[in-house]
Amino acid sequence: MASLDDGIGRLRSAAGQLADAANAIGAVFAAAARTIIGPILAPIVGPIVGPWDRFTRLLKSVMPKGLYARSLLIIIVPMVVLQSVVAFLFMERHWNLVTTYLSSAVAQEIATLIDVYRTYPQDADHAQLRRIAQDRLGLVVDFLPGAQLPPPGPKPFFSQLDEALSRDISKQVGLPFWIDTVGRSSIVEIRIKLDDTIMRVFARRADVYDPKSWIFLVWMVGTSLVVLAIAIAFLRNQIRPIVRLADAAEAFGKGREAQNFRPRGAREVRRAAAAFLEMKARIERAIEQRTTMLAGVSHDLRTILTRFKLELALLGDTPEIDAIKKDVDEMAGMLEAYLAFARGDMGEQSAPTDIAALLEELQLDAERHGHRATAIFHGQPEVTVRPAAFKRCLANLVGNAGRFGSSVAITGHRDHRWLTVTVDDDGPGIPPHLRDDVFKPFLRLDDARNQDEGGTGLGLAIARDIARSHGGDIMLGDSPLGGLRATVRVPV
Repeated sequence: MASLDDGIGRLRSAAGQLADAANAIGAVFAAAARTIIGPILAPIVGPIVGPWDRFTRLLKSVMPKGLYARSLLIIIVPMVVLQSVVAFLFMERHWNLVTTYLSSAVAQEIATLIDVYRTYPQDADHAQLRRIAQDRLGLVVDFLPGAQLPPPGPKPFFSQLDEALSRDISKQVGLPFWIDTVGRSSIVEIRIKLDDTIMRVFARRADVYDPKSWIFLVWMVGTSLVVLAIAIAFLRNQIRPIVRLADAAEAFGKGREAQNFRPRGAREVRRAAAAFLEMKARIERAIEQRTTMLAGVSHDLRTILTRFKLELALLGDTPEIDAIKKDVDEMAGMLEAYLAFARGDMGEQSAPTDIAALLEELQLDAERHGHRATAIFHGQPEVTVRPAAFKRCLANLVGNAGRFGSSVAITGHRDHRWLTVTVDDDGPGIPPHLRDDVFKPFLRLDDARNQDEGGTGLGLAIARDIARSHGGDIMLGDSPLGGLRATVRVPV
């Protein structure tokens, strides 16, 4: 058994060595292919790849982005291509073939009349020949003694009749001729140069080519329009549940409630809507459980802090007691900040809010704290947000600006898509490489541990959390006042 195990081990070692050798050989061949074949194919593939990339980028830029428009293209483009092919084949095969047969028949009838005219004796006014042409062939024949053929007239841009009739007359008659297929709409005029006279023939246009072939095209286009209208109606009904699902997900992302939303549409769309509702319910349950747990923790900790305050109040006033009281107050403030950050104010419902009035309140609060403040708003002031949470977001930014600067400028602007609020200060600002880090919880750029100087390090984190819960975000930049500019941007 020991020798057998040793042999198996050697076989495995040899197989591993063979695999390593195969990988090494493959790497060598790949490197050789890149080194040798790459420069050879580059001049061939390079001129093709560049235009192809430009074409794909152009196609992507002009193609519609919406599902409804793309679905319509999926229906319309194959229908148009199919109808174009059918119409081309019909025009090329059926219409041209029928026109050729009819033109050839008329040319043969004219050749027969010319043979009769030359072979058999005629009366002076050729009444017998005209009667035969009229009664038997449906042609009106006239003779113009001493006349000449008119000069060639303008040729139509596209006329299968003109081409077919001219070809057949040249083949069947073999005499100088002149035709007019552009003049009177229902009659085709043909003049043949005989020895001393001009034979003029009037034929009905319907006898020379098929004038009702366009009815097939009309029926084809009309039927396609009806089918397209039905497809659009059904497609709208199929796209509507997807749009409602997207609106519900977007509203939930902004902290709003989608009214009267329930799964509708096709089976796959219903599954997606049901999955969204289940996910929404799980998130709401998780938030509710977290809020309940935090409320319990907050109640227990506040009870202990209140007991501390009562015990400290009974101990009297000494410098040591005052320091402990200050620590307890700082601990209570930090506890409130931590709980506010953990809760995220998710229990509040969205409601239409006057943002201009909200900015004025923030201006008055900043002025009460001894800062120079201005507030300006442009556009329609009413926006649907969570009022208390959004005010807390802006108040944190204004408080942060007032902590490090003496002047605060609050500017709001609302357009058809976004609400933008900027808070500028004249403080020292934040270096660009640290502007993303200041949104991290409990991070402060100063070394102060006192709440009055450095805070808890949660103000900007809470503000960004509230802005993102509304579907927006906060960006930091340079202020025209020389300090920091905080920009809150949320969808309306």
